[in-house]
Amino acid sequence: MRAPSGEQIELVAGGQRVVVVEVGGGIRSYAVDGRALLDGYGAGEMCTSGRGQVLIPWPNRLRGGSYEFDGRRHQFALSEPAQGNAIHGLVRWSAWKVGERRGDRVAMEHVVHPQPGYPFRLELRIEYELSSSGLSVRTTAANTGAEACPYGCGAHPYLSVATAGVDSVILRAPADRVIFSDEQGIPNGDAVVDGTAYDFRSPRLVGDTRLDNAFTELERDADGLARIELRDATSGAGADVWMDETYRYVMLFSGDPLPDVNRRSLAVEPMTCPPNAFRSGEAVVRLEPGASCTSAWGIAPVSP
Repeated sequence: MRAPSGEQIELVAGGQRVVVVEVGGGIRSYAVDGRALLDGYGAGEMCTSGRGQVLIPWPNRLRGGSYEFDGRRHQFALSEPAQGNAIHGLVRWSAWKVGERRGDRVAMEHVVHPQPGYPFRLELRIEYELSSSGLSVRTTAANTGAEACPYGCGAHPYLSVATAGVDSVILRAPADRVIFSDEQGIPNGDAVVDGTAYDFRSPRLVGDTRLDNAFTELERDADGLARIELRDATSGAGADVWMDETYRYVMLFSGDPLPDVNRRSLAVEPMTCPPNAFRSGEAVVRLEPGASCTSAWGIAPVSP
């Protein structure tokens, strides 16, 4: 019987094992020496709660599913109807194809054709690769249409580094500002993290902190990468989620309202633009015809 997530593409390198899927082109699982780093889903299951999914051409929520671009108004279907939003782009449930493949690497490809709400054409390619430093994910979008288009991208991995769940994770998130949202999940303000429960610039326990916030003004290392660090408070095992300079935002989500997550794992979501960006215009990439945009992020395992 065909798996709900379609073809299963397994990558192996040393003790690392990743499964990339045809449906949505995302990551179903990632384990190192038998230790799961992602809170994924089974081969016989459909993806829930966005696990490992690709968020293109916009991440997170768009109020009312509508926006204006170059003087024209566009309307998406409300894929989060209870909140009146369109959420997480157009490719999460689309079939992707394998462009290149070898034992430790695969390139997944997909074309976003013109459609209601997004009358533009994007050719997408995501390269997943394992190496001695972990998993890297390189996403390229090329505008192969006749007019400019708005673009943003993100990813939705849930990191699982502590058997006791999020409360016993030591988190370092080097971000100077936190974004707050209203009851629809739409930004309604931001603040410096100083003196708030959202200041994780120095490593500390998540504890009972409820996280469902985007963060920005990310501190970067000498190599230009921002790193979100997660460690099991007991064993010291964990992972770093790194993001290149195109990812100016990261969403941290402890999954409290979701019965299938419920603080078992922490979503660390690299985003090139914030929630509601197609309406606000903040950090949206304008891709001219023939132009492309490449972004990279990854997961570096940390041994106990």
